[in-house]
Amino acid sequence: MTRITSKWVNFCSAVVLGIGLSLTLNRLAASQTSPDAATSDPMSHLNVFQAIVLGFVQGVTEFLPISSTAHLKVVPVLLGWGDPGVSFTAIIQLGSIASVLWYFWADLTQVTTGAIKAIQKSDYKAYEFRMAVGIILGTIPIVICGCLLKVLVPDLDNSPLRSMTTIAIASIVMASLLALAERLGTHKRSLEDLQKRDGVLMGLAQSLSLIPGVSRSGSTLTAGLFMDIERSTAARFSFLLGIPVITLAGLVELKDVFDHQLTMSQLLPLGFGLISSAVFSYLAIAWLLQYLKTKDTWVFVWYRLAFGLFLLGGIALGKISPN
Repeated sequence: MTRITSKWVNFCSAVVLGIGLSLTLNRLAASQTSPDAATSDPMSHLNVFQAIVLGFVQGVTEFLPISSTAHLKVVPVLLGWGDPGVSFTAIIQLGSIASVLWYFWADLTQVTTGAIKAIQKSDYKAYEFRMAVGIILGTIPIVICGCLLKVLVPDLDNSPLRSMTTIAIASIVMASLLALAERLGTHKRSLEDLQKRDGVLMGLAQSLSLIPGVSRSGSTLTAGLFMDIERSTAARFSFLLGIPVITLAGLVELKDVFDHQLTMSQLLPLGFGLISSAVFSYLAIAWLLQYLKTKDTWVFVWYRLAFGLFLLGGIALGKISPN
């Protein structure tokens, strides 16, 4: 067994263990969830200031490997604002997608035009073609899993899958995996070395981010490090890979917004949340890419571990509701 295969097996084994723990906790949480859980639209209680703060949280945490979904669930609850809900979370992600498109527009243009030229010349080994196919193939797993989740868990806002317990366990498991990847990875492969297989494997890892607390960028970055990819390169490809996913999530939830026929008092906070998310997302992307050129990911490992333990401690002491 080759070095990279061995490390990937270790990663998959640890992920399976983490998912098993999460599903077990989901089952326990489900047994404690009241059937009369609130079903009102969570977006209705947010004001402009709260939306700007949540846009900041979304922007900073979307591209850092610490889970934006988890923080958008935890931060407003700890501040006494309540859970903003899946729809609000997905919509302000459009601010993040605007930023990543803006930041990587030159890269996207190069990959798109290069892939078209490669197809015309039948040069399927070209870097741009491999990159484009990798992004497409890497998007398929999370789209399939996301559709299944929509069908199997129709009331996702109130699902045990979004419980504090799940978030805490997922954060600790992913911190452990990131630490393992940091230790085992050689971090030598550059962007030009990436193959279609890398896109598929990172795409499979990305599908785990449907569990709050896992982190889309965290799961793909971790997978990239396990595959010996340079830290900044893994982050860069993670951002590119996330463009279709974040866009689809936001567009799907836009339909729910129009179905709800939101009033101006509800649309105004959404607008400010989008702008806030866009600004801070751009700053987070620029900072992380520069940071990973010279630094490792241990700061995120320790943060995620502390975050998960803090939540578990709060739940154990009765200060934080497990649901």
